[in-house]
Amino acid sequence: MRLIQWKRREFIALLGSLAASWPSPLRAQQQSGHLPRIGLLWPGVSPPPSPRMESFRRGLREQGFVDGRNVIIELRYAPEGQQRLPELVAELVRMKVEVICTFGDLAPKIAQQATRTTPIIAIADDMLGAGLVTNLSRPGGNITGVTILAPELSAKRLQVLKSVFPEITRVAALWDPTTGTAQVLVTKNAAQFLNVDVQVLEVRSHKDLATAFEAAAKERAEALNVFSSPFLSSLYHEIIGLAAEKKLPAIYQWREHVEAGGLMSYGPNLGEMWRQTAVMVAKVLAGANPPDMPVEQPAKIELVLNQKAAKALALELPLPVLIQADDVIE
Repeated sequence: MRLIQWKRREFIALLGSLAASWPSPLRAQQQSGHLPRIGLLWPGVSPPPSPRMESFRRGLREQGFVDGRNVIIELRYAPEGQQRLPELVAELVRMKVEVICTFGDLAPKIAQQATRTTPIIAIADDMLGAGLVTNLSRPGGNITGVTILAPELSAKRLQVLKSVFPEITRVAALWDPTTGTAQVLVTKNAAQFLNVDVQVLEVRSHKDLATAFEAAAKERAEALNVFSSPFLSSLYHEIIGLAAEKKLPAIYQWREHVEAGGLMSYGPNLGEMWRQTAVMVAKVLAGANPPDMPVEQPAKIELVLNQKAAKALALELPLPVLIQADDVIE
């Protein structure tokens, strides 16, 4: 009987020590029976494709937060189009989520307009250029996060296309206007030095894709640059299919698009960025304030090529580019 009582006391002490290791806001919420909620606003037309949510949950777990156990993720996305984003943000604010995590430039702006008090963590295409913050090291307000440096990387992708296909002179670019004009302006400036004409094609909805590709064919585009946008990213299967159908070499932002059959990508590691963002969300849940959290940048930019896709397009990827690539999918 004494042994049983001793083990019981030891077990209770162990529980107490574990509880003490939880972040203090979480302990208070656990004691009140309330689980903190993360409002995750994805501006795509379908749920975030792999590896986004898996990486996000992994980042939370690394900080002691497990979805469904001591935190709840409230995912919202926009199958009817981005015009629904204000309604979805308002819903999350009414739920009194502890933090809103969102993506792109448009969705964070809408979240900012909806609340000045709820912390917002964003993966933005251009955090500074979009006016989400005025200072990367001291963001101020209620928003911080990770900036992708989309304008610079979109211009760099044009340079990569030119290095792989030196003879191209006409490149079409798919552009989501809700991301602003910075990607257009910076890429067109780069195009002047590369002696390339850039045809910018607006894609505001799913139905615009076919029209955009027809316009590219009409202008005899020789390659395609897919600008950074969560909305365009959510349409990657359709874009890859149309690029293959039109025999148009295309460059994307994420390696996952190359793994799905795209020709090449140049950009940050997608899974790592979502994990990085989740870590920032966890810091807010533990009591950190967004104004004091510097905006972060991707740790690494990678070039990924798909040899199978190149063969399907009857293209030969130059050896120097293959050597420089971070990964080549056979």
